[in-house]
Amino acid sequence: MIACIAALAAAPAFAQTPPAEARNPDHAHDGGINNFTLVEEADITRFDGKWVANWEAQGWIGSDINKFWWRTEGETKGPRLEQSEFQALYSRNIAMFFDAQVGLRHDIAPDARTYAVVGVQGLAPLFFETEAHVFLGFKGDVLLRLRQSFDLRMTNRLVVQPLFETDIYATRVPERLIAPGPAIIETGVLTRYEITRRVAPYVAVMFERRLGESSRLARAAGENPGGWSIRTGVRFWL
Repeated sequence: MIACIAALAAAPAFAQTPPAEARNPDHAHDGGINNFTLVEEADITRFDGKWVANWEAQGWIGSDINKFWWRTEGETKGPRLEQSEFQALYSRNIAMFFDAQVGLRHDIAPDARTYAVVGVQGLAPLFFETEAHVFLGFKGDVLLRLRQSFDLRMTNRLVVQPLFETDIYATRVPERLIAPGPAIIETGVLTRYEITRRVAPYVAVMFERRLGESSRLARAAGENPGGWSIRTGVRFWL
């Protein structure tokens, strides 16, 4: 899938730099203390007979070089909180459009646990938004999370965003029905319409699923390992 996206990215008609304010707005201020908040996903879908709500948001406060960076994401299924995590990170610019990050992540659901976090985030060649973080759990679990996305600006307001995310575990986590190896994948295409530069409703066609032994563990526990869904929501930044 990444190769296909790269081929599209090479086309001059689509290879456009993401908006400066969304990519790293403080570059325009040259050293002051600034802040930015992006609610990247706030949507709802119908899956497995229940309404599922998802959220993903991040933001920072700081200078061009040093920032406090936070992010949160989660999911509710019906009235139940299925997943919830929060990260608090120190972020330092190490290259053009790239930051190194270190900090903590705390999960509330599906069970409470805390991780040390180290990784990088930024804009890779061909304008791929890229994240790679290692999570070292205080309960012994270790995983690598990889994310990539790319904006294809079809018009001044219409944007198509292919995206990909995977969690690769180095350890078994029986409480979460997780086996070592690539355990979870989420990929799809999000299409948004920018009513203004700050507000954009979207529709996303997504595939989210447990993989391999993690999928078998979920099925054995009576859980749905995942599948396709259509999400509708809004993206906005402050």
